[in-house]
Amino acid sequence: MKITELSIVFVLIFFPLFYIFTLRTHDVQKASELAYRYQKALQTAVMDAGAVMHQNEKQHAEAGYESIKFVRADKELALSAFTQTMALNMGIQNDPPAVQHMFDYIPAIVILDYDGYYMYAKETAMTGETERSFRHVWSAKKPYTYSDSDGNSINFTLDGYIYAYDAGMGKWIEGFQQELAADSTITVLQDAAVFEQVRRSRIVTRVQDDLADVINRHNEFARKNGISYLFTMPLISQEDWYNSINDTGLMAFIQGIAAGDQKINNYAIGGGRLVKRTAVVGGMDSATGIKYHYPATCNPGFRAEEVFTTAKQAAARGYFEYNCSAHFSLLSENTESVLE
Repeated sequence: MKITELSIVFVLIFFPLFYIFTLRTHDVQKASELAYRYQKALQTAVMDAGAVMHQNEKQHAEAGYESIKFVRADKELALSAFTQTMALNMGIQNDPPAVQHMFDYIPAIVILDYDGYYMYAKETAMTGETERSFRHVWSAKKPYTYSDSDGNSINFTLDGYIYAYDAGMGKWIEGFQQELAADSTITVLQDAAVFEQVRRSRIVTRVQDDLADVINRHNEFARKNGISYLFTMPLISQEDWYNSINDTGLMAFIQGIAAGDQKINNYAIGGGRLVKRTAVVGGMDSATGIKYHYPATCNPGFRAEEVFTTAKQAAARGYFEYNCSAHFSLLSENTESVLE
């Protein structure tokens, strides 16, 4: 057989294989791009939800002075922001049925509040015709509970504050662990390190167990609606779990969306902690008539005239920076002189 004939045979045999391989490579690339797009959409949606979940108009829901973590989460506002961002990034913002169908692949959304958590998931409900139906609903707030063999019960929070029933004393107590340790008979309160370990472990276990139940129920919905994907509890590292319960925040899970011949299975965690910024006060030194700006925590005795968010804003209004460290040093020297 001549070399040209061999070349023709080679092309006839291997060209279809090369063509199929090229198509396969293209499909894998497109699937990878789609998976990345969905992943970024989920992360962005969770970040947006976490950013707005503490906006409110109620004074009692503001961050408390006792704890910077004491804030109330607006779960409806967070859900709205999450839904809008997801729909926008997936290009279905003007298609309500598609948005509703999107939640078929979101087995759970978890909002971690200061003293408990909420889960947004599909639940069964009885219709007027006594037929089983599924709808997304928020659960009631579920506290971070713990009990021991002595009959004590503790409701943890995201910091050291607790609500507890002391079986030995026969009454309910509340406060920070370090405040209650001396007077309580609850063993776990006696050691700060043990308390923190039990607190974190119990909160994580409580959410994990509930999340596993929710995903199992979501599989029942999936089977009834022709979704062949098996929803499973995502593998989240212990470090990510502990980081997620460090502050109020939100967790969302997306599974089963097709990306080529693959399925998207991902989760995202977003924090919603409020960081309080110290106000900047603009005041005038009555003795010199000079205008200074200084942190609200500093009190040089000037007549306050304006309040600003940043030092830059105060400087733009003609206020000079006041050296509070020198002021405190002077106060300290004067105090020592009095003591002497």
